[in-house]
Amino acid sequence: MASPTAIVSGLALATFVYFLLTKLFLVGGRGQKPLPPGPTPWPIVGNLPHLGPIPHHSIAALARKYGPLMYLRLGFVDVVVAASASVAAQFLKIHDANFSDRPPSSGGKYIAYNYQDMVFAPYGPRWRLLRKVSAVHLFSAKALDDFRHVRQAEVAGLSRALANGGKAAVQLGQVLGVCTANALGRVLVGRRVFGDITGGIDPKADEFKAMVVELMVLAGVFNVSDFVPALEWLDLQRVAAKMKNLHLRLDTFLSHILEEHGKTTAHNPSAQPHLDFLTSLSSLKQLDDGEGPKLTDTEIKALLLNMFTAGTDTSSSTVEWAVAELIRHPNILAQLQNELDSVVGRDRLVSEQDIPNLPYLQAVIKETFRLHPSTPLSLPRLAAQSCEINGYHIPKGATLLVNVWAIARDPEVWSDPLRFDPGRFLPGGDKPGVDVKGSDFELIPFGAGRRICAGMSLGLRMVQLMTAVLVHAFDWELADGVVPEKLNMDEAYGLTLQRAVPLSVHPIPRLPPPVYESYVDNS
Repeated sequence: MASPTAIVSGLALATFVYFLLTKLFLVGGRGQKPLPPGPTPWPIVGNLPHLGPIPHHSIAALARKYGPLMYLRLGFVDVVVAASASVAAQFLKIHDANFSDRPPSSGGKYIAYNYQDMVFAPYGPRWRLLRKVSAVHLFSAKALDDFRHVRQAEVAGLSRALANGGKAAVQLGQVLGVCTANALGRVLVGRRVFGDITGGIDPKADEFKAMVVELMVLAGVFNVSDFVPALEWLDLQRVAAKMKNLHLRLDTFLSHILEEHGKTTAHNPSAQPHLDFLTSLSSLKQLDDGEGPKLTDTEIKALLLNMFTAGTDTSSSTVEWAVAELIRHPNILAQLQNELDSVVGRDRLVSEQDIPNLPYLQAVIKETFRLHPSTPLSLPRLAAQSCEINGYHIPKGATLLVNVWAIARDPEVWSDPLRFDPGRFLPGGDKPGVDVKGSDFELIPFGAGRRICAGMSLGLRMVQLMTAVLVHAFDWELADGVVPEKLNMDEAYGLTLQRAVPLSVHPIPRLPPPVYESYVDNS
């Protein structure tokens, strides 16, 4: 722990540097277009105190005062915020190439193997390689179709476990997290990582869930050290120390998976009908084109970290929000169940092939993404060069934040924006053609442009299938006598949009008992 004298000395140095850089910045800015409007920054820390306990809420409130293109000074870092669809399109479409890099951050340094993953990696050849490998071997249409049976089997196993669980309440986010992790595990490393859910929740799954939530909380912290480098050595918020500790635990988890995968492959190299992702990566690592290996061991581990953390948390939390909204709106739940009964019937479970024939389901998913985007405040981007947006100067090196949450609740774009209304996306609604895939900037839960979420297609399929099966196969009652009107819908702090209070429910089977046992996993 730093001594009081050291802290005072560090603050004095930071104050001197702050005023020096501020003076240089103002002198260098003469003759330029003005910066976007924003609140007056404090000395040293700038606008960090304005961010509040839930930054996407606080930044949305500031944008209502200062406008949808806003300037913040966080420590010594220039930050611009896009809080409307039109402004977001300027950055992520017109100027996308200029905002394709990431700024330095504690998360990228201490958790993501010093920026060797796909999420935090600098824009350049290594990032393009990671993106290409993932696109071809994991997220292409062929890869998604090849492993459709895996998603189907794991979701069927979830429905079977819930149907056989009796009247006990379940933490829905917990079982959804296990389902998504096992589905991903079978695709990534050729096996379930937590065992069959029908045998109960693996204690390791609780530990993994806790690590993922901790990661998302830490990654969402506006760490003073990222914005005032002179204070980095003090680690005033203990963020770096927590990140280093978490990284060790996640690395142990991944190292165990890699070790088990190596043993399985060595003993039975033809066990899988389709190559899993790790096997494909390992073969790429061994190729040499004269310029060194295609992938390093660290990059492979960093990629798996991305997939297992972001891929499980975002999908499971979105489905948890969807079920919560449907419980609060029984008329919408009934309408969706009627569509499922009509298209699918009641003698089998929903399959992925049914999804294109379920427009109301797709509308429900879009509306869930609108009100509860998995990443409410986009991962930051970095301005490679200065530019002009809407008549304002955007400095080189500025950090861009897109408030996805605020854009999707903009009353200038959405009618009655706080109301959960899937009908707005159907013919006759006010947004029938809007989709979530990055081209309609009023709804960009996966981002847009070059840095759009690489796993969007997989995540969308998983969310649609899990929601469809849960709604088709079960009715839902809240635990502990909670009535739908009183269900807590508060958001927790973090990079991803977790519920402040996990959804605890009683699933009530609504299909004939043999249906839950009918799906046979032949893989």
